[in-house]
Amino acid sequence: DELTEFKRHTLEVLRQPLENKEVHISRALHSLNFPASFLLIAALNPCPCGFWGDKKRNCSCASQQIARYLEKLSGPLLDRIDLQINVQSIEYDTIKATPTNCQSSKDLFAGVQNALNAQHKRFGNNNSWNAHMSSDLVDKHCMLTESAEAIIKKAFDALNLSMRGYHKILRVARTIADIEQKDLIDAPNIQEAIMYRSLDQSLERHRQ
Repeated sequence: DELTEFKRHTLEVLRQPLENKEVHISRALHSLNFPASFLLIAALNPCPCGFWGDKKRNCSCASQQIARYLEKLSGPLLDRIDLQINVQSIEYDTIKATPTNCQSSKDLFAGVQNALNAQHKRFGNNNSWNAHMSSDLVDKHCMLTESAEAIIKKAFDALNLSMRGYHKILRVARTIADIEQKDLIDAPNIQEAIMYRSLDQSLERHRQ
C-alpha cells in the first residue's frame, strides 16, 4: 500500500526479481540466488492530495507536484508491472444500485478456462504462460489484425513505450484474445490492453 511512500531505491530493488523471478544476494565470499516468483499487487494515490482525476473533489496539487510524486515510479519499474488500473471513488447510489450488464461468475470462469486451455495448447505442459513469452515468442504468437496494428503503433509513440512495455501490452492483449477464443489479436483486444497502462499515461501527461 502507498507505493510512492517507499524510497525510490527500495522500489528499484524490485526490478530484478520481477524480471528474473529470483533474488541475487552477493557478499564478500559468497553469491547466492533464491527463487522469488511472486505476484506483486500495489496501490497508490493518484497525487499527493489524493484527488487528481476525482469526479467529486478538486485536486489541489500543481502539475509539477504530481509529476515529482509519480517520478518515484521509474519507467523500467512500471514496464515490469503488467496491469495498471485507475480506480475511481464510489458513489453511494452505485453501492445501492442493482448491477446491470455484469458478467456472471460462471461466465468469468469460462473465460479464464478458455485462456488456460489456449496457453496449454500453445506451450504444452512446461508450466509456461503468455506472461513468460520471450520477444521471439511474442512475435510468433501475438499476431495482430491491421486495425490492431494501427492502434498499437499510435500508442507506441503517444506513450513513449519501451520495447519491454510494448511487449507487455502484446502479452496482455494475447491473453484477452485467448479469453475470447480468438486466434488473432484485434482492435478491441489491443485497446483494452493499452487501457491497463494507466500509470504510463499519467506520467506522460504530466511530463508534457
